This record gives sequence, structure tokens and C-alpha cells, in this order.
Amino acid sequence: MSAVGRRYARALLDLADDSGRTREIGRELASLGSTWSASKELRDVFENPAVGMSARKEVIKSVSTRLGMSQVVVNTLNLMADRGRLRHVPEVVHAFQSLAEESTGQVRAFVSTATPMPESYFTQLRGALEELTGKKVVIEKNVDPTLIGGVVTRVGDRVFDGSIKNRLKELEDELLGLN
Repeated sequence: MSAVGRRYARALLDLADDSGRTREIGRELASLGSTWSASKELRDVFENPAVGMSARKEVIKSVSTRLGMSQVVVNTLNLMADRGRLRHVPEVVHAFQSLAEESTGQVRAFVSTATPMPESYFTQLRGALEELTGKKVVIEKNVDPTLIGGVVTRVGDRVFDGSIKNRLKELEDELLGLN
């Protein structure tokens, strides 16, 4: 996460906390992040230096109306536009989510499995991770067939790699004397 994204997210979180609207603003930012990911045209307008400021402001106005964004989010986007920082929108969205979770004692775990797993597996994993971290864990699931089998879990800076792909790499390193 970039320093720019974290700085804007921190300011936005402070404003959201002060007004008691952290969840609402979090949902608005999640919606903006989804729109950003889905729309190449939006990214082009926000990232292309050849697009004029007035055009960017019109797009911000249009997108904010369509997504029903609050004035605090619109003001943040306009400030980012004024400072040439709109390309950092995804970083702000991600940083806001992380900071908001952090402030409520939550942590996000990114879990990749080789095949889809039953919900009961994730419930057990959540319990184990909550015991390990001492925080409420929100799991984000991903299926990655390149793992061959097993699970890779990332919580903050920590990675727990129980994949067959990783185990095969460890065996290869051991056989080649790299360990």
C-alpha cells in the first residue's frame, strides 16, 4: 500500500469516524473500487494526463451520483483530482478498508485454495486464525489451481504456505542441497 493511498485513506477514515459513518463510507469506497476495476474508461480518464481537469471533475460528479456517494467521498476525489492523484484511487480504497478493520480489531486473511472448499473449512480456519492473531478475522477466498493442492493463507505480513506446490519446491531445494 502506497504512502499516498494510506494518507488519503487515513484522512477519510478520520472524517468517517467523526461523523459515525465509517461503514457507509467503506461501502461507498468498495463500490467505487469495483467500478474502477470494471471500467477501463474510468481508469483511462483518471490516469491519462491529457484529460483536462474539468472533464475529470465531470466524471467524478457523474460517477458519484450514479453510485450515491456522500459528499465527503466526492470532496476527497475532487482533492485527489486537484493534486493529480486520481490514479491512487484503488490504493485509497484498499488502505481505507485495512485501516477501518484495524481500528475495530479486525484483520483480513487472504486464503487461496487449489479447489473450492466447503464453508465449514473456512469456519474452522477462521477460528484458528482468530486464536493465533487475537483479532476477529475476515476471510477473503480465492481458488488458485496452480497450487496443485493445499492452502496458502496471508494475514498481514505473515504467509502460511501449506500448498503442494510449495512443498515440492522445498523438496527440490533439499535434494539440490540449497537448504
